[in-house]
Amino acid sequence: MTIAIVGAGLGGLTLARVLHVNGLDSVVYERESSRAARGQGGMLDIHSGQPALREAGLIDRFHAIARGEGQDMRLLQPDGTLLLQEDTPDDAPLDRPEVDRADLRDLLLDSLPEDVVRWGHTVRSAGDGLLRFAEGGSATYDLLVGADGARSRVRPLLTDARPAHIGQNIVEVGIPDIDRTHPDLAAMVGRGNYWVLGGGVSLAAQRNGDGRVRIGVSFYNTGEGWLATSGIPFDDPAAARARLIELLPGWDPRFTALIAACDDAVVPRSITTLPVGLTWPSTPGVTLVGDAAHLMPPVGEGANMALLDGALLGRALAAHRDDSPAAVREYEREMFERTGAAARMSADIHELLMSPDAARRMLAFFQPG
Repeated sequence: MTIAIVGAGLGGLTLARVLHVNGLDSVVYERESSRAARGQGGMLDIHSGQPALREAGLIDRFHAIARGEGQDMRLLQPDGTLLLQEDTPDDAPLDRPEVDRADLRDLLLDSLPEDVVRWGHTVRSAGDGLLRFAEGGSATYDLLVGADGARSRVRPLLTDARPAHIGQNIVEVGIPDIDRTHPDLAAMVGRGNYWVLGGGVSLAAQRNGDGRVRIGVSFYNTGEGWLATSGIPFDDPAAARARLIELLPGWDPRFTALIAACDDAVVPRSITTLPVGLTWPSTPGVTLVGDAAHLMPPVGEGANMALLDGALLGRALAAHRDDSPAAVREYEREMFERTGAAARMSADIHELLMSPDAARRMLAFFQPG
């Protein structure tokens, strides 16, 4: 059985790893030219996905790179009111540790034989047992797994569903080496996650393992074209920072000081999701994992679901070595139920964040009763 995986993200690499430890070969086709071709994003809260890393034989190596202190959290209102502060004891279990996405991806890449990932392969079309690449050439497969994210080229083989905008636009900025360059702001943010919520806007500052604080300013109840009409000049970082501060009227100066201290990396992100509870008829020879299957709001579930997808599909294929359609059916039944529940919870949290009293509602979420 020739297993072709499109996309070297967390789901695709976990699948390749679990297949490898079970003695099954696969090939991962990735459009990026190398593992270092672009930045991989910020920190991930890995909780329900940890069993996938155990299945992959990587849990100890994961614990070695995970940051337990990343479980710290501070929740505030725009006027500076501190609603919640949780500081993680040094001996606390790693229930929800943070890990750099790039470090986790490198862990998975390093666990695979060197020739498993084929870099620089952009899928132009897929179907009928053949992948065709934009760079030229093709490859055959018996089973095709789309692990290629929100804009999956494999998904149309199974469903007409496409991601839709959900009324959230994010501007990402960051402060490098914050402990040295801005020790006062470093102390304010702390070791983990720092959230300011209110008035249809959130500021999420997150400590990364490399000393950078990554900041995402989310604007809720905004349309798909809002980034183009917001007045933020993304080609002029200094002016973009100034405009971001203008869009936070009445916010405590400590919070706007975070934005003023950022470097020149200013990245706009328009947030889309797939329909909650998306399913499709099981089709021999093709399936999906990760965001290609169930793109969710960015509230902490997507990466965990992708890890589990890869591990559970790999385990099913190992258990049904001579019957991949049966393996796919088994995997998809479990995946649809599990990720449907996660997508519904993520949608509920997103709705909470869009509300005028988001901070108080989030406090009740973290401290029910």
